[in-house]
Amino acid sequence: MIKSSRPVTVSRRNALLVGGATLSGAAVALLAGRPALAAKHADGHSAQKDAAVLNTALALEYEGINAYTLGAQSNLLEKPVLTLALKFQDDHKAHRDRLIAVLHTLGATPVQEKSLAEYATELEVNKLKTQADVLNFAAGLEQGAVNAYLGIIPSFTDHALAKLSGQLAADETVHFAILSQALGRPLLPALSFGV
Repeated sequence: MIKSSRPVTVSRRNALLVGGATLSGAAVALLAGRPALAAKHADGHSAQKDAAVLNTALALEYEGINAYTLGAQSNLLEKPVLTLALKFQDDHKAHRDRLIAVLHTLGATPVQEKSLAEYATELEVNKLKTQADVLNFAAGLEQGAVNAYLGIIPSFTDHALAKLSGQLAADETVHFAILSQALGRPLLPALSFGV
């Protein structure tokens, strides 16, 4: 049996919900791609809090990247599905790169990525035996990411960061919807995300 993605969903969402409440104006400006504005708002205490939250998000992006690597290396995915998985991985790499750039601008050290073997053990990928197993696993991770990003939107007073969070949630929603379609699942009812 495949490890349930529900605990991952809860931890990803909770990590971002808790962290989202502590983002300063500096982090908002940095995530919105405005480092000059960030410099006006940065102070040591806020920058430290922001860096901790951003490092948690970065660790979660590393997890997503490595989950797709493990899925791709499993030899369980047919060519069209493998191509799609690698596209989704590229999206997570773009999220990672943005977070690292923000952390550097804050003068913080980005959290280190774990080894692929550590992710394989933590995610229990040895239990994935079919393409459907891999797709179900990935869909669970993506749904968790959607809920995490949607969950933090209300905590932002800066509309630029709320917009960015919405953009990230949109990326993850596309991933989840496509994976669900590939699995032959019916569409979710309205208002199913962010709850």
